[in-house]
Amino acid sequence: MIEKITSSFFKFKPQINNYKRLSKASVLIPLIQKDSDTFILFEVRSKNLNTSPSEISFPGGKFDTSDITLERTVIRETCEELGLSKNNISIITPLNILVTPFNMLIHPFLGTIDNYNNININISEVDHTFLVPLDFFINTTPKSYKHTIQIHPCSDFPYDLIPNGQNYKFKEGVYDTLIYEYKNYVIWGITARIIKDFIDTIKENLHL
Repeated sequence: MIEKITSSFFKFKPQINNYKRLSKASVLIPLIQKDSDTFILFEVRSKNLNTSPSEISFPGGKFDTSDITLERTVIRETCEELGLSKNNISIITPLNILVTPFNMLIHPFLGTIDNYNNININISEVDHTFLVPLDFFINTTPKSYKHTIQIHPCSDFPYDLIPNGQNYKFKEGVYDTLIYEYKNYVIWGITARIIKDFIDTIKENLHL
């Protein structure tokens, strides 16, 4: 049996525990080059959306099995939201996966968008877009606010099966909410966490 198990793991690639059952989405951090300056493009979501209306986000969305890969998801969603051809989008690299407290994995990708002036937003999803200089994020530390995450067992939880029963001390977690303020825009939440991780990575890579 050990030999069979060993053989079955020959091409195994570790993933996050329970990966297949978690919801998955991918987003694009779109870099725009204008003259000698580099910018990041953001979307302001339509106020008519059921989920996160009027919030600032990156292009992207939930994974569909027909996409086959999360990279294809982010290209499809970006094209749909910004009215671009996939030929206008170049993926540079996948970035660190964000594990959210609400059972979703977000796979960010770093990429570039050519022909920025050709963007024709899908107004049913996007109110408008705006650009922020990359240097702003490199030189700005976001405000940070800590939240406590607690476990609240369901009403039929079998306390009699665990040590100390109802007196069992479940561990608490801490979740940081980050906020960037740029002109009249507030970039916060998941979008800010993805930005901060990206900026920390390029600072390390480029020794900034």
